[in-house]
Amino acid sequence: MCEGSISPPRYPLYQLGNPQLRVFRTNFFIQLVRPGTAQPDDTVQFRIPMEMTRVDLKNYLERIYNVPVSAVRTRVQHGSNRKRDHRNVRLKKPDYKVAYVQLAHGHTFTFPDLFPEKKLGPEGGSAEDNIRDQLLEAQQRKESRDPRRGGVPEWFGL
Repeated sequence: MCEGSISPPRYPLYQLGNPQLRVFRTNFFIQLVRPGTAQPDDTVQFRIPMEMTRVDLKNYLERIYNVPVSAVRTRVQHGSNRKRDHRNVRLKKPDYKVAYVQLAHGHTFTFPDLFPEKKLGPEGGSAEDNIRDQLLEAQQRKESRDPRRGGVPEWFGL
């Protein structure tokens, strides 16, 4: 065996009945991002690693998540370079890649509503607002001065 050559790892052959010994995991992590501007219903925005290509992203979504993809567009977003540290040296945020994935015909994506509107109580406000108002009123009653004391503070006993 030569010193310069690297032999590929040898995996045991697959035989019927034996457990599969190889597990393939992806080296990439992608983030679903809520778009800043209005996008069409069939377009989804992701933040992906710089090394990931359009073909990688398309295969990733189709094979792992079974999402039909018709097109992928990418751009590189340059990180901010305006901040400075305590030595007045510029700090640069890292660059990242943004991918716009267009889903296949007939498929749409709407971002989930993570914070739905609160249900209104019987008086028109939400139940949490009513409880908060009651607590604030009780605290104000406690802190208000007793009119019978004539402006003398409480720490001065009468």
